[in-house]
Amino acid sequence: MDPARPGPAEFAALFDGEAPGLLRYLGRRVGPAAPDLLSETFAVAIAGRDGFDPDRGDARGWLYGIAGNLLRRHLRQEDRGLRATARAFSLDAAGDGAILAERVAGQVDAARRVSQLAGRIADLSAGDRDVLLLTAWAELDSAEVAAALNIPVGTVRSRLHRVRRQLRSHEAGLSAAPSSQEVDDDRI
Repeated sequence: MDPARPGPAEFAALFDGEAPGLLRYLGRRVGPAAPDLLSETFAVAIAGRDGFDPDRGDARGWLYGIAGNLLRRHLRQEDRGLRATARAFSLDAAGDGAILAERVAGQVDAARRVSQLAGRIADLSAGDRDVLLLTAWAELDSAEVAAALNIPVGTVRSRLHRVRRQLRSHEAGLSAAPSSQEVDDDRI
């Protein structure tokens, strides 16, 4: 087999091996559009098999790179969704917060944290978000992320370290903020 032009059997094996993980990753990124993007990823891979360079990495990284390029078309939609989530779960401290029952205070606090984290992820640059989500959701290692994004491994590690530090710092700030129960107690 010519490694630059894999045939149907090789693509079938590649699909069988990589499609489940790729579908999980795409599903986490774009939800119901994931199967369509998975199909498009393999269609692009088959059409562009001449562009596959085995010296630059394995087929897994190549496929995630193709999927990443296709995902970029969805980034605006993803940004809107994350921002909508942030708005939907945010609390209006001056509004209905005082009438929340004690039994849902924990859920409200969790929803607030989710909304703030979603907003923080939406605020990340596209490159930082791709590194974070390829690592966290697709469970790719640094070398695979580097191959998928066509960037050096050191850049992947640097971005991932920076993003994790920023999110930990943000989470520490959330832990220091008063819970909704404490806010309600202050109003009484």
